[in-house]
Amino acid sequence: MKTAIVFDCEFVCVEGSLSRFWCAAHDPDPVIAQIGAVKLGVAGDFPLLDTYKAYVQPIDRFGNRYVIDPYFTELTGITEDNIQTEGLPLQDALAGIDRFSEGARFWSWGKDELNMVAISCYITGVQPPIPAQRFDNAVKLVIAAGMPIEDIAKTPSNKLADYYGVEHPPLQGHDALDDALSVAYALQHLLKTGKLQSDAFDRT
Repeated sequence: MKTAIVFDCEFVCVEGSLSRFWCAAHDPDPVIAQIGAVKLGVAGDFPLLDTYKAYVQPIDRFGNRYVIDPYFTELTGITEDNIQTEGLPLQDALAGIDRFSEGARFWSWGKDELNMVAISCYITGVQPPIPAQRFDNAVKLVIAAGMPIEDIAKTPSNKLADYYGVEHPPLQGHDALDDALSVAYALQHLLKTGKLQSDAFDRT
């Protein structure tokens, strides 16, 4: 079955990092600590086929691991213990999601690949294993389905399923897998209702 991979990442931060664009002297580099992904069938009855979730060891540019800030834990639910006990090296986490994708294109709400691959690989000093052309922006898909631009600007990934009134199990905002599920549920709804055509996933 033809598939698409909907993914999301969580990037280490301290309070205020986002509003400062991670530019304060005490801000960590915005490297990933968690990846979540959903395999969405874009044919037939558009099933959610599988999920992927990995914690990633967030490494700074000197090779040291960032300690998880309490603010980041409050925001995402990711704890220092999660990273210590389950955190993978960046290369292993990226290899895992690449295997999970089975060659399908990756879609995120925005351009999470810039942090997941570009920034994190640059900071960590590893060669990016997944080429840029395999990623695309899911915003293009909801535009194709008729979502107003002004609504896109005020709808984060974790609220997209709710925006479309999709019934779903409870989701935790700022958890990478749950945020990816929110986007996947919305895309699945749009496909099932005919507002989005499966060939939209083929366009560049």
